[in-house]
Parts: sequence; structure tokens; C-alpha cells
Amino acid sequence: MPTKIAVFIPTYNAAYTLPIVLDRIPQEIKEKVKQIFIIDNASEDNTYLIGIGYRELKGLDNLQIFRNEANRGYGGSQKRAYQYAIDQNFDIVVMLHGDAQYAPEKIPYLLEPLEKGQADMVFGSRIAGLPLKGGMPLYKFLGNKFLTAVQNRVLEMNLTEFHSGFRVFSCHALKKVPFHLCSDDYHFDTDILIQFKCRGLRIMEMPIPTYYGKEKSRVNVVRYGLNVLKSTAEYWLHKHNISRVKKFE
Repeated sequence: MPTKIAVFIPTYNAAYTLPIVLDRIPQEIKEKVKQIFIIDNASEDNTYLIGIGYRELKGLDNLQIFRNEANRGYGGSQKRAYQYAIDQNFDIVVMLHGDAQYAPEKIPYLLEPLEKGQADMVFGSRIAGLPLKGGMPLYKFLGNKFLTAVQNRVLEMNLTEFHSGFRVFSCHALKKVPFHLCSDDYHFDTDILIQFKCRGLRIMEMPIPTYYGKEKSRVNVVRYGLNVLKSTAEYWLHKHNISRVKKFE
């Protein structure tokens, strides 16, 4: 039976970059996947209309566009997307950001381990792929390295980073974790990685190129870093039976 694959694109105020991202998805992937679906997180620009227009203009029948009527947060959009992927009986779901900071051309490369049954989750590591040459600001690089060192120590893992948003999930694995209890904010990505760790699921990272354009980041890096450390501390407390943390059970 053919593997049913979906590509999920979370967007917020991505009217300019969304067509670029869609154009760069390899034709082989557009033909191979069951569905490409966009979740527009209550954008203040024309992201939703741009998505609809792109589908009609390009005749991309397997492109679906959904809109959150209220902003659910980055994590909230992922919750909706993964539940949708499970409900639609997809086997694999790829998350590709709509801001063009990740290379859509790398989708086949990241898909391969899941298609071969070698992993339950794969993410593209920018840190393993020379991020400073790709324009990653030095403060983000250093912050990423610091947070990753702390997380590796506490979680007893050996990843080059925990903070990439270019991810591929087995839907069968997603059913095993309570991702609906993860944060609605940007550290959803940390929460779900910890959940996969708690369940003993196979996590694989693969080097990807980094690209930083002129777009303005919407992530408050200080708040994000503190939230990541908080989630990591919650895991440590839960593991040592000091505090019960439901999302990590």
C-alpha cells in the first residue's frame, strides 16, 4: 500500500514568502504527496487569499488552505495540523515553514528515513549545516548552542540542536504522544521532542542549509529561551518524581 504523505505549512503574515515556498517544493513531491495543506494563523495580511489564488492559478488540486479565525499560536497551529493528519489517515506529515527559512528542496532527503522505517521523527539540523554561512545571526547561533547543551545534559541526548522547525513525523508515532498538551507557543517544538524522548521513539537529525533573509523574526528570543529551559526543567522534575507533569507522562 502506498505511503500517504502530507506537507503542512504553518503561516502567519506570509503573503510574500508563501508563493516562493510553494514554487520551491519539488515537482516530484507535489505529485507524490496526498496533500499539501496550509494553516493560516489568523494573518493580518492576505496570506489566506494568496494560498487560494496559488491553488487556482497553478491548478494544484491537492493544495488545501485552512484559516484559524483567531491566532492559536505556533504550537496551536501544529496541534490542529497533526490532529488533522491523524484524522485523514496520513502516514507521514512534513512541517515546512511558510517564511522561506527552510529549503523545500530538502523534503525528499528528510522523508527518506521515515519511508524506510528508520525513524519516527526526522528534523533538519541547521547547526550541523554551517548556519553562520547561511546568515544565522551570531546571537541566535550562540543561544541555540547554549540551550542545546543544557537540553542534551538534562535529557541525556546528543543532538546538535533542538530548535529547528523543519520536521517530519510518523503519524503512527504522533498517536502515541499527547501533543495536544504541548505549549501553544514556539516551544511546542521542545515539548514534542521531549514527549518523543519519553516514549522511546526514534528521533533522527540530518544536516540542512540555513537561510536568513530580510524577514523579521516574530520570536521573542529571551522569552523563547526561558520557556525552553522551563520545559526542560519540568521534564527533570517529572523524571525524578518531584513534580507530576501530565504532558510528559
